[in-house]
Amino acid sequence: MATPALLTHPCRVRPGSPVDLTRIPSRDESLFPIDKDEGEDRMKDFAKEIDELQELFYAEGKHRLLVVFQAMDTGGKDGTIRNVFDKMDPQGIRVAAFKRPSSLELAHDYLWRVHAQVPRDGEVVIFNRSHYEDILAVRVREIFPESRWSKRYQHIVNFEQMLADEGCTILKFFLHISPDEQKERLQDRLDESDKLWKFNPGDLDDRALWPKFMEAYNDVLSRTSTDAAPWYIIPADRKWYRDLVVADILVRTLKGLDMHYPEIDFDPREITIE
Repeated sequence: MATPALLTHPCRVRPGSPVDLTRIPSRDESLFPIDKDEGEDRMKDFAKEIDELQELFYAEGKHRLLVVFQAMDTGGKDGTIRNVFDKMDPQGIRVAAFKRPSSLELAHDYLWRVHAQVPRDGEVVIFNRSHYEDILAVRVREIFPESRWSKRYQHIVNFEQMLADEGCTILKFFLHISPDEQKERLQDRLDESDKLWKFNPGDLDDRALWPKFMEAYNDVLSRTSTDAAPWYIIPADRKWYRDLVVADILVRTLKGLDMHYPEIDFDPREITIE
């Protein structure tokens, strides 16, 4: 269960509430009305807290945390993961990226490959894209008929509820950028030689489908944000602000788990190291 402050967080999508991304700003400063330099200093404080909290999370070994990131191309999934989770101990964190399904994965139900990647006790797992592609991509690109993908909203809600019932805390972040910001980031990839490897001409095909993707995201965010697995829409045009908002939600969530270091079954005063 989320902390009381997170239940009313302005970025949180209330269960069942309609979402219209055209009316939600992708550039904001209301949560952290500071400049970039101050934001970067604040991020250092968050990084220290995240490091300490994850050590406790891993040591206690009782909780599981699943963090889902979705965004349009260039939305900042990789950067957010790198900047927010960088200080976590690699022993207790793992990133799973869901790209085009393999032939083996296609031979199973669409959640088969996803379920295999969920966290175990004491582990943080980050989904870089996720099971939501099996609604979004197939809907927008018309891979499957509506009669098939429309059933997946409830499948996913049930799947995530099961994970939560089994002790998994779930955070879902949609990194919300504007078409103008995406255009600028795509152009940067073309203009800078060390970023050319990131550019995929196919991204322009998805860009042309922007309105359809926004409609699909509106439905996903509205229909699959639950108390057990809430969505947060993060203003992501400014990278430093995006990172701060995600880090703040992460810290509040970890603190709300009421974690404790495990009790020891020996007296350290009686031990002598020769």
